[in-house]
Amino acid sequence: MSKDYYEILGVSKTASKDEIKKAFRKLAHEHHPDMKGGDEAKFKEANEAYSVLSDDTKRQQYDTYGKTFSQGGGGGAGGFEGFDFSGFANGQGFSGFQDFDVGDIFGDLFGGGRQQQKRGRDISVDIEISFEESIFGTEKTIHLNKTSTCDVCVGSGAEKGSDMVTCSICNGKGKVQEVKKSFIGSFATVKMCENCHGKGKVPKKKCSACSGAGVYKREQVITIKVPAGIDNNEMLRLTNAGEAKAGDNSGDLYVKIHVENHNIFRKENADLVMDLKIKLSDAILGAEYNIKTLDGDIVLKIPEGINNGEILRVRGKGVPVGKKRGDILVNIVLDMPKKLSRKAREAIESLRNEGI
Repeated sequence: MSKDYYEILGVSKTASKDEIKKAFRKLAHEHHPDMKGGDEAKFKEANEAYSVLSDDTKRQQYDTYGKTFSQGGGGGAGGFEGFDFSGFANGQGFSGFQDFDVGDIFGDLFGGGRQQQKRGRDISVDIEISFEESIFGTEKTIHLNKTSTCDVCVGSGAEKGSDMVTCSICNGKGKVQEVKKSFIGSFATVKMCENCHGKGKVPKKKCSACSGAGVYKREQVITIKVPAGIDNNEMLRLTNAGEAKAGDNSGDLYVKIHVENHNIFRKENADLVMDLKIKLSDAILGAEYNIKTLDGDIVLKIPEGINNGEILRVRGKGVPVGKKRGDILVNIVLDMPKKLSRKAREAIESLRNEGI
């Protein structure tokens, strides 16, 4: 059976692109090999699912053919229905070949071997931002000591002014042929030349800074743009900002955002919510209160006869969403007096006598 990418990401078949992206970010952080308790297999599986479901064309093809691909029908490489595997491993299917990659075998049979994506390692970091920065967005610079493209030879591996010559291993083809032996027979496969990294040429004189590797470990300053309205524990992905690898693409950098708590506000979607304690007399008679917003202080009018738990709305002072902003929701909390002076008690009793 083929993989159920929706099930892998834990989303429904009607999930939006944002839901798919959010689910992938969560799994990527949870299973990333660099994280404590990470699972490389699950991370790759989630990445594979995301690469398909985040692409409209691939997703449509997967929705149409994905679940029937490995169930046969039509012959050729579309499936293996009718192929009898019962003779292998003494009638136990492939159970006797746990260490054998069957995928590679059938990849060779039906078209040149499986192509693995080769690139640098992904890395992940955590950064902390203030509540205000999470609302309006910000830029942060971090220092990473990672494998990066050599800034002297710009990844070529050649000393400045040195010529590039034909690779003696692959004779300039960038690929070499291998013969694999299996229980089915011998199969020829083609893979990238590791000497020239698929380029077909190597430096006549190696770069003295990176010893011809094209990459080396160094400190790099990276600027991270944090978008407005980001949530706590949300993950940002910076493509090609991870570890560099000679002759291939760099990995990605995953940045987990930690947002500090605010002493007044809490975020609910595009709105900011706060509690405001007011006196009983102000609730009865109405009043004006100075309140703080992220844009400065404003005067809030409390209407007469307001009840505990009522919400007052301050428009346009919440979280930026495109060209608009959410609101501030002020939750009214009556500050009931625990003790009353004699004069205050007499006043309250007179109100009760009037039926108030």
